[in-house]
Amino acid sequence: MNKPFSLRIFVVDGDPEGLRVVERSNWIGRALMFPRTLLPQVKQRDELKQTGVYLLIGPREDGEGDLLYIGEGDPVRSRLESHYVQKDFWTRAICFIAAPGQLNKAHVQFLEANLIRMANAGKRVPLDNGNQPLEPSLSEADRADMLVFLENMLGMLPVMGVHAFEQGSANAERQPVRRLRLTGKGLSATGHEESRGFVVDMNSMAVLLHLSSLSATIRDLRRELTDNGVLVPSGSGYRFSQDYVFSSPSLAAAVILGRAANGRIEWKDARGKTLKELQAEEASS
Repeated sequence: MNKPFSLRIFVVDGDPEGLRVVERSNWIGRALMFPRTLLPQVKQRDELKQTGVYLLIGPREDGEGDLLYIGEGDPVRSRLESHYVQKDFWTRAICFIAAPGQLNKAHVQFLEANLIRMANAGKRVPLDNGNQPLEPSLSEADRADMLVFLENMLGMLPVMGVHAFEQGSANAERQPVRRLRLTGKGLSATGHEESRGFVVDMNSMAVLLHLSSLSATIRDLRRELTDNGVLVPSGSGYRFSQDYVFSSPSLAAAVILGRAANGRIEWKDARGKTLKELQAEEASS
């Protein structure tokens, strides 16, 4: 069950896009968010002299969405300085650290390994990482502490605009959902709305071929979903191999149907009421 929490965001220089220090209530960790251009100034801060884990985020070469690199450093500063010279893609960084002595090398290797594993499983953002590191050996107590640290990080990241680690079915067990269905061209798909977007359920079907009029953006997304194994060939179409979160019901419908689609009309409940009608009922009740 989700637990409420509060974040304190300190805008260090008064620039909302500059360095921000993010702290979570009742937690030993903190995060630093900053654009790449500020690294020469930010690296002087004491926080980056600590052991930590970090994310580098920037646009893909094709311009379609983000690319992500996940790393750890002991300390973080030297790793960021190296990436400043050697990695061109990233435009912003998020570093998670704690007070001196709270995190060691094995701790952040554990966090890095699990973040990479979760990003690969979610398949929402491609990684610049070349491999999947193994978890280090931790004591039972240290492992429990790092799982809590990881949970707190994962709760903060969507608030900070990073959704790479979210799993499609994360909310399904925590609260009842309104199941919706989409049909067309002999196929059927199910899904539901969540605060993160529109979740298409595993084993839903999508058309094999899209219309030539389909936008390049959605064609590229369909190709990406097939390349990374979210959409796998099945019979005369594609099958979703996992739950997948789309940013809107219309984007989900367009990917499934292979044509432009208004998701608020295409998705319907068991009574045949469209999502648009259901939302209108809720707004007037």
